[in-house]
Amino acid sequence: MATPGLAQMLSKARRLLLRRGASEEDADELVQEAFLRIERYERSHPARSKEALLVTAAVNLAVDRARRRARAPFVEANDIHAIADCSPDAAHVLEQRARLRRAAEGIAQLPERTRNILLKRRLENLSYKEIAEAEGLSVSAVEKQVARATLRLMEWMEGW
Repeated sequence: MATPGLAQMLSKARRLLLRRGASEEDADELVQEAFLRIERYERSHPARSKEALLVTAAVNLAVDRARRRARAPFVEANDIHAIADCSPDAAHVLEQRARLRRAAEGIAQLPERTRNILLKRRLENLSYKEIAEAEGLSVSAVEKQVARATLRLMEWMEGW
């Protein structure tokens, strides 16, 4: 009797897993993992029937996976990153709110014209030239106002 080809063995193991209720994706993964394990096993042990080993290994892997899912049905090892909560914790949120209040206090202490120029640059994203035209100043004067305001705020926020 001729030994079945690799494609036939893999297909047989896959069909068996599908009949046992595995999804197509799971069946493909399990057959691949079983094949890799058989290849490693055969490096140091002779095998009478590679097909029998492959099918047995695939079924055992499917049983193991089903047991893992039964123990922890809500978590898939592959999906651990999808369920991770990347939002900041409450302490971090409170700290950032306090920092924002501190920055708002510093901005409020700036002279009105300097504050307006800084906000136009940082919040409205206007160019120095656009601000200069709106304020009736030179571009150089606007750059100096933004630099002074930034320096004052950095000093105000020092230690936060």
